[in-house]
Amino acid sequence: MTQQALPDRVPVREARLGRPRGGDRAVCGVVLLLPGGTAHSVRRPSARATAAMLPLARRFARTGREADLAVHVVRYRYRGWNGAEAHTAGDAEWAVDEVVRRYGDVPVCLAGTDVGARAALRAAGHPAVASVLALAPWLPDGREEEPVRQLAGRSVLMVHGTDDAHSHPETSFRLAARAKKVNADVCRFEVHTDGHALFQHRQEVAALAEDFVLGTLCERDFCRPLTDAMAAPPPLGLRMPLATGFGRSLRR
Repeated sequence: MTQQALPDRVPVREARLGRPRGGDRAVCGVVLLLPGGTAHSVRRPSARATAAMLPLARRFARTGREADLAVHVVRYRYRGWNGAEAHTAGDAEWAVDEVVRRYGDVPVCLAGTDVGARAALRAAGHPAVASVLALAPWLPDGREEEPVRQLAGRSVLMVHGTDDAHSHPETSFRLAARAKKVNADVCRFEVHTDGHALFQHRQEVAALAEDFVLGTLCERDFCRPLTDAMAAPPPLGLRMPLATGFGRSLRR
């Protein structure tokens, strides 16, 4: 990724949380959904990227309602990561602070896709963060390394399509391997023949994501594949195949 200069005048905007879903009573956990973005841009975030998170938002709110789970989609200040500014990661950190202000001492799952997945991983060091879900994370191409020590003590799940032409899947494997050295609770699933949007196997990905979120925030047992992936040594637990039809036989 080449570095590009930002405009001399960067618009002054504020991040915000989308309307809450679920959590009608006292909230016991919060999922912050972090949409995708671009490498460099100070334009307003894409409405399409935000809308792409809504199916997961509705799913998490529905299945987590009995556990008093609240779900918010984070609205960034800017569309881009923007190099050293790492605007989306800063917005993710702000969002966790805002959750603590609104709801008190509750566990938070940062769940992102693309640029939002990188933001989730980078912002995981906040004390309120219990888990990180990174779907098709957009990561450096090898000239720089993402930090991993902030992931210690968190449950981390990465999911990446093997045919992702936008963000090479090996970048997330290398990051997962480094993270596994400082944190045993890291696993990674590969979605064979799927691309960056994970569209072909979206139902399987959503089922795995749901199991992970409810397990880390609502004290539910993980499904067997997720349990096995967490326990398996590298590289097995970092190259777990996501089976076609996953989720159909899981207990709800």
